[in-house]
Amino acid sequence: MIKNLFIKLVNNSQDFTEEERIILNEFIKDDVVNEKENKLELNSKYRVGTIKVQKNKAVLEDLDNEHKNLNLDFEQLNGAYDGDFVLAKRVFNPRSKIKAKIVKVFDGNRSDILVYVKNDNYFTIKENIMLQTKTIINANEGDVLLVDSKSLEVSQNLGNISDAKIDEKISTILFKEDYRYKKLDVDAKMDDTNQRVDLRELPFCTIDPASAKDHDDAIYFDFIENILYVAIADVSYFVKEGTEIDKEAFKKSVSAYLPGKVLPMLPGELSEDMCSLKEGVDRYSYVFKIYLDVEKMSIKKSEVFEAIINSHRKFSYGRIDRVLDDKLDTFTKLEKDIFDYLIPLYEVTKSFRKKRLEKGYDFRSSEYRLKLDNKSEIQSIEVETSSASHQLVEECMLLANIEASKKVNTVGIFRIHEEPPFKAISKLIDDVNALGINAKLQNDVHDTITHIQEKAKHSSLREEIDDLIIHAQTQAKYSSRNLGHFGLGFKSYSHFTSPIRRYSDLVLHRILKSKQTPKNIDEICEHISIQERKIDQMVWDYEDRKYARWALKNIGLELKARISDNERGICVTSGQIPGAKIHIENYRGQVLFSNVKVIIKSADIISKVIIGKIK
Repeated sequence: MIKNLFIKLVNNSQDFTEEERIILNEFIKDDVVNEKENKLELNSKYRVGTIKVQKNKAVLEDLDNEHKNLNLDFEQLNGAYDGDFVLAKRVFNPRSKIKAKIVKVFDGNRSDILVYVKNDNYFTIKENIMLQTKTIINANEGDVLLVDSKSLEVSQNLGNISDAKIDEKISTILFKEDYRYKKLDVDAKMDDTNQRVDLRELPFCTIDPASAKDHDDAIYFDFIENILYVAIADVSYFVKEGTEIDKEAFKKSVSAYLPGKVLPMLPGELSEDMCSLKEGVDRYSYVFKIYLDVEKMSIKKSEVFEAIINSHRKFSYGRIDRVLDDKLDTFTKLEKDIFDYLIPLYEVTKSFRKKRLEKGYDFRSSEYRLKLDNKSEIQSIEVETSSASHQLVEECMLLANIEASKKVNTVGIFRIHEEPPFKAISKLIDDVNALGINAKLQNDVHDTITHIQEKAKHSSLREEIDDLIIHAQTQAKYSSRNLGHFGLGFKSYSHFTSPIRRYSDLVLHRILKSKQTPKNIDEICEHISIQERKIDQMVWDYEDRKYARWALKNIGLELKARISDNERGICVTSGQIPGAKIHIENYRGQVLFSNVKVIIKSADIISKVIIGKIK
């Protein structure tokens, strides 16, 4: 009722009910509302709106106009919290910037806040705000709790911050992804009454990380006819649109890959069983049959159809790397038959890759894979690079994704990546020149980026410069309109090959089968793009907390590192514990990417901040 009343006020409506008039009289007495010539209006000293708590500040989202939003200091919240509808009073500020403090909380949305106990007080884990409470805290130092946002009563004690197994709970709750643990009923049967193309005799294989349980894709190559088969799990057969499983999959949008654990988009009965192209088991699949012109490095034509396949063998990336390096080890006749088509397929994909990179880019990058022990603490870190087997699979998937995008209507679901703006490229030139690369702007963005990479080819900073190039670019996202993919150099591109772990691919399968585009396709694209970024942030939050735990146990340790951010004085470690971000307390403007030795001085698990000192 209060919110509706203020909506009328800010919209200059005077159509108030008798009950609203009684409430307004109180606001008039308190000088919150002014009455002029029988017209009521909000006193200009006050603002009404909803509190939005962010990492380092709170924002009052003004009820009247978003341009009137105010930043608030945490100490001015006066008990208000995220989502509360409040009255704020503007206060005098000699620096001319508008300041305000909350004077009344009208409508507090009850919710649980994630806090930890420190010195007999509650501090929010997300923003490190101390919550004002007169209640005696019946919890131990370092306990992590969910408390009611209004009463501050404990609704759940999650454990103590000293226990590393609590990190997953913290990250999933902070990013509102803890609903992923809900168990859904699954009734999946291979009972398709329609005729499917039977490809079970073809020796398909899967190539994935050794630990993979969900196998989205399998490949087979007819090297006599130069026909590539890319078989993708037929998730759309088992997950019908509008079902509870489908609604949950849309909400999640992607699987979350934490170190040592997957929080899947689909229930395990589907992601690890009925939809997974497991070795030696008949499985429904959606198959692209791609006819290749190996001389022109182009695609003659392609077909997509529902099929049934049997993956004859599952391989790890490492095993296929050895095969492609002519180190076959021991093998069975079946494996030799598969190797006999993988080896020529690799040569074909290398040629396609070379042609693709005439317009796209080849970025040298490494990914850190955290390995945890049984206490959920860092045991080791593997540095994963793009090997020959990765590139073989990647090129096959790219071909299927391109062909899928071509078969979509003008409005569909596309993976787009727009060209970076001139300002970003100009700054990139300045940044790489500061490193001694001596690059210049070229005719267009593509030529400029390839020029930088060519200049950096013989530099010891090749990978770091590729990182600068990546950061200069816009972020890829999903769109109902085809705007091309700048980074890959494709005029048209979609995601087709991972429907077990990406909702976008499931939507695309449905579009290709039904020849119809969902009416809410724009909403779908926006949601899954936002969700994709949020899950990345959740994983980084989890990993950074693991690094902080490790650092806390290694105070005083000397590490090799490299300056990664010369504006904020942050270095990234290498060698023993690669990937840890350390804030340097004695930073003196060291050159970006210069090598340093740092000593760990302190670490905080809650904030994930590691402090170090350059030796």
